[in-house]
Amino acid sequence: MRASSADSSGGPPILHFGKLESPLTTYYLLLGVTTTLVVFGLIMVFSASSVESLLAKEASYTVFAKQLLFAVIGAVVATWATRWPVRWWRRIAWSALIGAVALQAAVFVPGLGVAKGGNLNWLAIGPVQVQPSEFAKLALVLTGGAIFANKGSLVGHWLHAVLPFVLPISAVVLALVLAGQDLGTGLVMGLIVTGVLFVAGAPKRLFIVGSLAVVAGIAYLVATSSNRMSRISNWLDPACQSDPDSWCGQSVHGMYALADGGWWGVGLGGSKEKWKWLSEAHNDFIFAIIGEELGLPGTLLVLVLFGLLAWACYRLVTRTQDRFVRVASAGVMVWLIGQATINIGSVIGLLPVVGVPLPLVSAGGSSLVTTLLALGMMLSFARNEPGCRALLDARPSVIKRTLSVLPSRLPSRPARLRSR
Repeated sequence: MRASSADSSGGPPILHFGKLESPLTTYYLLLGVTTTLVVFGLIMVFSASSVESLLAKEASYTVFAKQLLFAVIGAVVATWATRWPVRWWRRIAWSALIGAVALQAAVFVPGLGVAKGGNLNWLAIGPVQVQPSEFAKLALVLTGGAIFANKGSLVGHWLHAVLPFVLPISAVVLALVLAGQDLGTGLVMGLIVTGVLFVAGAPKRLFIVGSLAVVAGIAYLVATSSNRMSRISNWLDPACQSDPDSWCGQSVHGMYALADGGWWGVGLGGSKEKWKWLSEAHNDFIFAIIGEELGLPGTLLVLVLFGLLAWACYRLVTRTQDRFVRVASAGVMVWLIGQATINIGSVIGLLPVVGVPLPLVSAGGSSLVTTLLALGMMLSFARNEPGCRALLDARPSVIKRTLSVLPSRLPSRPARLRSR
């Protein structure tokens, strides 16, 4: 590590960490963390869902097989996305928004919309069910980046910050999601809008007014829903939070799982809570199963991986000179890290249970494919960092390296055989 002189803005000296300053660092960090989380998630989905599948008289790998299929689809989509130039992402922003709004509105069409857990947020397309709100998250990111890419100092004015993005676009998307009673997804979308506006340079008074409006909106949504009201009151009730047979049973059993895991866990596959005690063990509460089976090292691994993912996204935000890339990268960072924080906070009891999956880890096809598509976009941004594309294109392929080394390692034939 070495310190350079102060930067051109007169700030403190910039610390350089050797190879961490390589143009390839962000690209490989995103790729490595994403791959690790997906593989780790597949392992834990298989462990957490196997018992439930057997009790349902299905093969133990039923849920795992579906998640593996979606992981393969997501990997293909992400690989395709990494090859897209930045200008293409800007071009599809409005098309993505229109498509996302149309799909989200379609959940209210009888025969198409499917309700799960009290939320009308699913769309039945033949034998496949998709969650349009997951695609709407990416559409918000792309649209925010496209709108603010060329605003410059105009973003500091209310008309340029509020009218183009907050009122007609974000409000419509959020209204459709909240109309389906999905408050958890609405909170994540609110974080995306906040992150996009903050990095774009929106005026500070907008966040003050916006925060008051959001608090008032959440209070109204909670007060007008007996289900949400009971969730909040029970979350604040110590007696409920200690009774495994009460309304708070899911949270209590999640804490039991973490407590049973202790320091080193009970071993992969050894969870007791997944035997019908803890609902949504392979989905919203998979973090509890990780803590029970893998102990503190398993939970810390998840936290470290999401921390590295946040750092990789932050590198893109701070290093790029393209405003679209900066705003869109910030949107994805707030989306994934915010959603992970809400999920983990719900499991450990710091937040009420709102029902959002742990990105890349929880079971769920729409979430996994969309998240991998968003991270594929981030990889395409990283490829366009100064010097990154040139270094990636200059790498010899695995086949070329193998062919270049193989002949030198093969024993030469005797002279008499060569003469024949």
